[in-house]
Amino acid sequence: MSLTQRGLDQEWLTTAEVAELLRVPIRTIYGWRSQRQNAPLAIRVGKHLRWRRTEVEAWLSNRPRR
Repeated sequence: MSLTQRGLDQEWLTTAEVAELLRVPIRTIYGWRSQRQNAPLAIRVGKHLRWRRTEVEAWLSNRPRR
């Protein structure tokens, strides 16, 4: 299986980068995860969290507008 098929060629974001992209504090990102709220899915790499940029963008586009 190639890197593309595994999704490893995509851009992976850190917690700080996701917080910056969403313009929220880093603590908000951790809070969403700990409360299991509807938030972009992350994977754990060792002790670090990583998000696929495409998944964060898809999550944003599917959020209801208020």
